[in-house]
Amino acid sequence: MGFRVWGHSKFSVLCDFSSPSLPPVWIYATSPTDLSVVLGTNDLRSPSLETKGVTSIILHKDFQRISMDNDIALLQLALPITFSGLKEPICLPRKLSPSMWHKCWVAGWGQTNTDDKNSMKTDLMKVPMIIMDWKKCSKVFPRLTKNMLCAGYENESFDACQGDSGGPLVCTTKSDKNWYQVGIISWGRSCGQKNTPGIYTLLENYNLWIRNVTEIEGRPFNAEEMRSPLRRKQVRSHAAEFPETGSPRFWLLISLLSYMLF
Repeated sequence: MGFRVWGHSKFSVLCDFSSPSLPPVWIYATSPTDLSVVLGTNDLRSPSLETKGVTSIILHKDFQRISMDNDIALLQLALPITFSGLKEPICLPRKLSPSMWHKCWVAGWGQTNTDDKNSMKTDLMKVPMIIMDWKKCSKVFPRLTKNMLCAGYENESFDACQGDSGGPLVCTTKSDKNWYQVGIISWGRSCGQKNTPGIYTLLENYNLWIRNVTEIEGRPFNAEEMRSPLRRKQVRSHAAEFPETGSPRFWLLISLLSYMLF
């Protein structure tokens, strides 16, 4: 698994570091359906796929279907995740100026052609992204809220597409080479158009919500505790060009839209 977990849609994972084998896991999700979570590989045809059931789905209470504001949910897994070379943690984001994020990428198994539903991939794909200026993007997307960010690649057709909703936007900083999940793929116009960014849930705005929900459920999440094991372990998410696949966490993140569309 890269920074994704595959189910009815695709998900990225956050994990608690309190033990090497995790109790119930949390996932950021879109809207509820009959779900299972699959991890442990980049190839959906692989016999090494590991499947986890979902016991709880917690939608953000302020999710707005029309504007897609607060497009985030948490899924709780029935069984723990055991870390391995293909299942490693990624950090929750800090509050930074968008210009501070460096080497951003999205990954997924979604369509590579917006008009071709048969273009879904079984091998994990990735493309580089640049976080766009919010004010400039809001002129293109008037319903953009402060809980969203725009990302694309100027003069290129790099983009997420149908089937990628709920997946992660991951970045490093120039001073800190750890990988952080900055956004969750949420919505956009027809994918792959030059100078037309995709819209992502801005994950840094939900750190407190994640903490509050997980405390109520009896498994509090501590972002600071997540960072020290990353320093100790030299996990592959401390990589050079693109994070090597392998990134579950105590929490999994996805957007509500992916459940509704796929």
